[in-house]
This record gives sequence, C-alpha cells and structure tokens, in this order.
Amino acid sequence: MEPVSGRDAASPDIAIRAQGLTKRFGDLVAVDKVDLRVPKAQVYGFLGPNGSGKSTTIRMLCGLLTPTAGEIEVLGLQVPRQAEALRRRIGYMTQRFSLFEDLTVRENLEFLAAVQDVPRAKAAGRVDALVEQYRFQGMERQLAGTLSGGQKQRLALAGAVVHSPELLFLDEPTSAVDPESRRDFWESLFQLIDGGTTILVSTHLMDEAERCHRLAILDHGVLVADGTPTALADSIKGRTAVVHVAQPRRAHAILGRLPGVLSVAQVGNALRILADDSGDIATRVRDALAAAGMPAQVEAAPPNLEDVFVAVTRHRGGADSQRERAA
Repeated sequence: MEPVSGRDAASPDIAIRAQGLTKRFGDLVAVDKVDLRVPKAQVYGFLGPNGSGKSTTIRMLCGLLTPTAGEIEVLGLQVPRQAEALRRRIGYMTQRFSLFEDLTVRENLEFLAAVQDVPRAKAAGRVDALVEQYRFQGMERQLAGTLSGGQKQRLALAGAVVHSPELLFLDEPTSAVDPESRRDFWESLFQLIDGGTTILVSTHLMDEAERCHRLAILDHGVLVADGTPTALADSIKGRTAVVHVAQPRRAHAILGRLPGVLSVAQVGNALRILADDSGDIATRVRDALAAAGMPAQVEAAPPNLEDVFVAVTRHRGGADSQRERAA
C-alpha cells in the first residue's frame, strides 16, 4: 500500500509538512525517509507497535530532536531552526503525565502557565477556565499525586493546553488509564478540534486509531500507509473472511499453512482470515477445510484497521534483519 501524499505542501490548510524525515542513531535507522502532511483542525494518528518510530518522529516534529536528514515545516516555521518560536505555539503530552505530584491541581496549572509565558494578568482567568473545563471544581487544592489515573490524565491535558496552543502533540497519552477515562479523554480532544486546534496523537490501540480523521501507520520507522481509516480499510476489501467450523484450533493450523493467507486469528469460536489478494478467499478456505474433512461456513467480512495493519506490515517482517526498533 503506497502512502498518500495529501494536499500540496504550500497549502495553508496544512499544519505539518515533513519530507524525507530520517533519524539515525549510529547504525540504527529509527525513522526512515518519512513524508507527512497533517491537515489543520483534525486528529492525525500515528499507529504502530512500541518501537516503530512514533515517539522519535514526534520529537523531531516538536524540535526536541534534530533529524539526520529531511525537511520539517510546522505551522509555517522551519524546524529545528525555528524550534524556539514554535515552542510557544504547540503543546506536548506524553504517557508519563508531566505533573508535579507534590503540588496541588491549581499549583500545577499556575506553574505550567508561567513556564509557557502566559501573561500574569491572564493566567488566573485561564486556570479558572481549565479547572471548570476539565472538571476540577472542588479539587483545586488536592495534591496531584493523590489523583486517580484518569484525573491525572485530564490534568496533564489541561496543562498541555494552558497556553492555548495551535497544535497539540500527544505521545501514547492513554496507555495508562482505564477505558472510561480514555473515552472521556477523546471527547476532550474533539472539543479542542472544534476550537481549531490540530492534534497529532500516537497510539498502538486500534479502537483509538479508528477515532482519528486521518491515520499514518509506521513500521520499523517506515511510513507504510496514510489515509482516512475508511479509505485504508476499503483498500483491502475482499481480502477478509470469517470461518465458522467445529474445530477452530485444528482449522487454524490448516489455514495458517494455506498459500495466500497472511493471517489467521481466532475470535471466540470463529476464525478471521486475511488474504494477500482479493481473489476468492472463501472458496479456497472452504476447499482446504473440506479436504481435511472439516466442513465450514465461510463468510466475507468487512476489513478493519487491524486487518489493514497486518496487511501493510506482515510482508516487512524479515525485510531488514539489521534494523532494530527504536522508540
């Protein structure tokens, strides 16, 4: 699957443009010639396993890490040359929640407002607004270290936007919280989008990736797919099927050796099949199982992002034995 280039780099609707972005650490290639176009006022997702290069890419886009090669333009500024000017216009949040646990909720926000040079005359009003927006009324004097995981996440997000950034970078921000907190967090992100903020978020969670307006899939530092979740799924239509069979574990072993099958995954009592092309996968699967004395019901299934991820990365598994994964 070829990456989609997106709109022209000069378009005012583009928040981030990267061309040939590369980062090497000695012999290790952590990010390899990545091209990006991130539209404004959208959630753009980086999907990939731990070590796929997501964090390294984000750090280069923020100006925190100097690329080995390539060009970066963020909000019209050249990075890393104009990284200091960019700092005042972006927010950055990681999964580690950069909070001072021995300070109160309000003290954390006041400190971060000062760090981000929010004028003192405006800081108190801005903190008041964030306390209300992120539901910390009555908790302003509570120490951050005593908050729940979801509350810490909300406070970290409030701190990341205390200076009203145009662009927000989120690096695996929900990996340490429960599903309900994740859902609430995403509602907060879409509220920011409604206000014109652009968000770039990295994740390894498929359900989060489906929430993004646009998505890039990284594998061993290489951009292997880029598009809307719907378009990416449509690109592998006809290659997925569900198999209902009396002995799913035995059928799993048989289908795993069937030529043209990329992946077999058990889901409950059924098997989900991903093929390497859009040929008649149902017939091939049915015939293979019938030959083994295992009659089966095989149905076409709509592809999902997990199927897309397997389809664009499975063939790369042994492509470069010298490449190591880097965060």
